[in-house]
Amino acid sequence: MSLNGSLQEKIEHWFAQGAEAIGNKDAEAAFFELRGALESGTLRSAEPDTSLPLGWRVNAWVKRGILLGFRLGQMVEMGCPDGFRFVDKATYPARRFSAADGVRVVPGGSSIRSGAYLAKGVVVMPPAYVNVGAYVDEGTMVDSHALVGSCAQIGSRVHLSAAAQIGGVLEPVNASPVIIEDDALVGGNTGVYEGTIVRKRAVIAAGTVLTRGTPVYDLIKDEVYKATAESPLVIPEGAVVVPGSRAVTRGKGAEWGLSVAAPVIVKYRDEKTELSLVLEDVLR
Repeated sequence: MSLNGSLQEKIEHWFAQGAEAIGNKDAEAAFFELRGALESGTLRSAEPDTSLPLGWRVNAWVKRGILLGFRLGQMVEMGCPDGFRFVDKATYPARRFSAADGVRVVPGGSSIRSGAYLAKGVVVMPPAYVNVGAYVDEGTMVDSHALVGSCAQIGSRVHLSAAAQIGGVLEPVNASPVIIEDDALVGGNTGVYEGTIVRKRAVIAAGTVLTRGTPVYDLIKDEVYKATAESPLVIPEGAVVVPGSRAVTRGKGAEWGLSVAAPVIVKYRDEKTELSLVLEDVLR
């Protein structure tokens, strides 16, 4: 039996025990094993799987393990080396990094929760927050006021610009987390929520908000992308998405000249787009 298989059985068992698991040393040991595997990047709440239609597999049992940690943890006062004090579950203290980790956490109020993975070459600008279960791959920049929510999966060489909000998904446990694939650019003041998948090299322009309930209009391919009960919203590879609006055509909305948000794909990345992103490499 593989290590993950054995760990999965333990997590599933203790999660099913409900409140009876509180205070049990074996339950705590199983959780800390899971948390360590998440922090090392050897275990993920969702991982690439080319055999599946979306190319990703959700590991629902990992989410159950994260929820088990909240159940097991007691509220305690904790602190960071800089003297900052906070109160949280004892099972989820703030992570600490050394120079050997190769992760730049620039001073100024950022926090990375235990159970999050940051690869070598990741840069976190202040203030930013990375929540439990998140996976942030090599060379990615998490800019000021950015959020990487619980279980979000961020690829390599991604730039999450200032105030970008990558939503977290813990419950329902079977739901797909937000996934930002390699070489994507997420602009400032954006929001990517509710299991959205942003494919490789896509550009989400400043101010764009993507959710399950918001269709995306592709002016280049004459298509409309929507989430379904079985599938999240998927932004195609290399798409450049900008904020747009759609006129309300019925009732008082039409009479008042109202419109609703409608993200629009206006182009796909080309040489001109690539040149405009060269600064990202310089900043790293």
